[in-house]
Amino acid sequence: MTKLKITSGDTVRVIAGDHKGQEGKVQKVLIEKNKAIVEGINMVSKHQKPSASNPQGGIAKKEAPINISNLSLIDKNGNTTRVGYRMEGDKKVRFSKKSNEVI
Repeated sequence: MTKLKITSGDTVRVIAGDHKGQEGKVQKVLIEKNKAIVEGINMVSKHQKPSASNPQGGIAKKEAPINISNLSLIDKNGNTTRVGYRMEGDKKVRFSKKSNEVI
């Protein structure tokens, strides 16, 4: 299992692909697929059949997963940065490689 440097709740910017330049908050990380679902990015239309819970049916918009390699973390200053790990005392913390601040 690989360790991903982006976790849910992080603010990220898309650095490649159709949605390049857009920013959003990570809702969920799919570790086994190496993808993340980001709020408001990579929206797809899903056709829904009428059901008891949704008698009208119709077309629903929802976020599709986007590859982690196309995302870059945004630090407190609003800049994209890479993520590093270091030990502070007996705790392992993530830090911004650009500003050297703990995330």
